Amino acid sequence: MSQEAVSLPGRAQLPVARLQPDAIGVAQDTVIGMASSAPGASIGLTLAALVTATAYSSGPVLVLTAVPMLVIANAYRRLNMWNANCGASFEWVGRAINPYLGFLTGWLMITGYIIGAVAGVEVIGPSVLALFGSPGSGGTWADIGIATAVAAVMLVIAVAGIRLTARTQVGMAAVEYAILIGFAVAGLTAVLHHRTGTVPITRAWFSLPGSGGHGSLAAGLLLAVFVYSGWEGTLYVNEEVTHRRVNPGRAAIIAVALLTVIYALVVVGLQGVVPAAQLRAHSTSALIFTATALGGAGAARVMALGLALSVIAATGTNIVLTSRIIYGMASYRTLPGRLASVSRRFATPVPASVLTGVVLIVLAWVYFLADSVQAAFDAVVNVSGLLFAAFYILTALATITYYRRRVLASRRDALVLGILPLGAAGFLMWIIGRSIQEAPASQNWSLVAVVVLGLILMFAARFGLRSAFFSIPRESDQPLRPGKSSSQNSVTPRGPGAASPP
Repeated sequence: MSQEAVSLPGRAQLPVARLQPDAIGVAQDTVIGMASSAPGASIGLTLAALVTATAYSSGPVLVLTAVPMLVIANAYRRLNMWNANCGASFEWVGRAINPYLGFLTGWLMITGYIIGAVAGVEVIGPSVLALFGSPGSGGTWADIGIATAVAAVMLVIAVAGIRLTARTQVGMAAVEYAILIGFAVAGLTAVLHHRTGTVPITRAWFSLPGSGGHGSLAAGLLLAVFVYSGWEGTLYVNEEVTHRRVNPGRAAIIAVALLTVIYALVVVGLQGVVPAAQLRAHSTSALIFTATALGGAGAARVMALGLALSVIAATGTNIVLTSRIIYGMASYRTLPGRLASVSRRFATPVPASVLTGVVLIVLAWVYFLADSVQAAFDAVVNVSGLLFAAFYILTALATITYYRRRVLASRRDALVLGILPLGAAGFLMWIIGRSIQEAPASQNWSLVAVVVLGLILMFAARFGLRSAFFSIPRESDQPLRPGKSSSQNSVTPRGPGAASPP
């Protein structure tokens, strides 16, 4: 570890050792973002609920939800062109709107990813056991052993380097997506051939009211937002991507587009394999159940492999992405400066990675061994999607705020940088509002607890660590002056990754 440091404008002392630039390309970055969303695990968790909520119109609901997600992805792309730093929304919100709000944004990002990682680790045990033909759980210690082993292995890969991480993710993604798409095609074939026990496709599947007009658009959208969460992971490794100002944003848009295709195809392909009542009865193992209906025990094991790979991949990306967010925040001393250290050998933020991995393992042990905290933790897991929605909103507002002069100067920019991000933010605000209204009190109190803890840490960073981040002035895109080209009138960079706006 290097403890040497240099002073950079607008930043706290940073280590000389840096993350490895130009280590991965846009395709690998796209896979990392998609792995963070965990398609297999997400579909497995929501398939039965989506079919019930939408009355088989889940396909149109998923496609509709992709629209605001693409708008938010473009907001990330534009902000990354201004400043390509792995702190991403933490820094963008802090420098465009308010540094205190920026810290809370970073806290929501870290919390969302940690909760998501632990939620995945909880189910990895049964998935692995199902792969080897052992139905259900093998007991508490079997779940703990599998969860710990998976987290430890993925931590080692995360520490070893972003290139090894990317190669690992690409390999797992190829198998996972092939399994999901293969079963989707098999499911559609069975339904179209009116196989006994399947639900026939009707026009109602492609209309928002759903079959018999019983679909709930609001309920479907709530689930769909949760399903998409995580695609923005492409931006947290931006300092290690080729053409760091451009490719991470492109990867985010590509990730959302590909996830839309996968989600819509797989959900529509599998939702009619068995009746909705049977799906609801097996909601915790919906994918395994539908695979069994299609091809028996052998098919169930193949699907279990896809689910296991999805959770393992998400665990690995969550460690990598969370460590980059922590590293980005620690570089401003909003978190302890030691967490901004980068290994000269591996070019990875080892302290931040180890902290993330250890926290993940400890929380998994606590969850499995302390029955008294399981209900409380489940409540936190159930609001994790709202944390993602919250920092998506803040990122959209940072885009509008930073580019506000362009919004007022051009009709095209008014649409792309003003109206569309505002509309997407409004949609997500509505989602959060509906979720809070419908959630039990335990979930809402867990959301309050996350925010309160973030406020405590914010004051600790401001007055304990005395971070200079809270004194950073607001920035905005500068309008073109008459007779000047964009390159002649650009904003002066203020730190690593900072650049003139597009």
